[in-house]
Amino acid sequence: MGYLDNLFSVEGKVALVTGGATGIGRMVATGLVMGGATVLLASRKGEACESVAEELNALGATGQAIGFAGDVGSDEGVKALVAAVNARTDKLHILVNNAGITWGEPLETFPHAAWQKVMNVNVGGLFTLTRDLLPLMDAASSDGDPGRVINLGSVMGTVPVAEGAYSYSASKAAVHHLTRILANEFAKRRITVNAFAPGPFQSKMTAFATGSEEKALKVGQGVPLGRIGSPDDVAAATLYLCGRGGSYITGAILPLDGGLSAHSSVGLFASSLE
Repeated sequence: MGYLDNLFSVEGKVALVTGGATGIGRMVATGLVMGGATVLLASRKGEACESVAEELNALGATGQAIGFAGDVGSDEGVKALVAAVNARTDKLHILVNNAGITWGEPLETFPHAAWQKVMNVNVGGLFTLTRDLLPLMDAASSDGDPGRVINLGSVMGTVPVAEGAYSYSASKAAVHHLTRILANEFAKRRITVNAFAPGPFQSKMTAFATGSEEKALKVGQGVPLGRIGSPDDVAAATLYLCGRGGSYITGAILPLDGGLSAHSSVGLFASSLE
């Protein structure tokens, strides 16, 4: 194994990616399969996961994908998903909590129900699934190669912007904070916990704004680096955190946002310099 392979390979590891059939979840799964991992893909639409798994297995990579149904929106759903994972492996090296939902509506009509629904999946489901998979992760973790949890946050959980998605933005801020809490608690178990905070990427959730190349280019103009994110951006960050090169990183919120979270339109003394 070469130097770079030694740092970033996930050869032989087993991963679970929730919401893995579309968008960022699929980008994560692709990177892990190409890196040599066995990737379990789960979402509410089991047939979609099976189809994506077939496509990933046709890439000719050293890894493989297995798709099946899984829902983190209820206690019963999480229990069923944990049972499905246990039926397929006795160790879990990587957990990527990507499943999530959103709700967009003007302030004046934003419903109370949108808070319960979004927080339940994006925060509650993430927490319960992670906790219930700890025995499988403990079985795969060691001092030199800890287990890895990656949670999907968002730039909208980092900067104070909602654009009508009030419960979504708040849920992602909660994911960021929960990531740090779990990183602190899981360190003694030799499990790292980090989060991605993505900016705009093409996905089903952002199709209204990035569904065509023309729209994507327009959105990219508002990003400091001048473009929206690409699948390789996600795959590379995933392999970084899940390979040996990322084994000493925990509690980090990695901004995959082209500079949005670091950008400020506030110029404290700009007017005096004109």
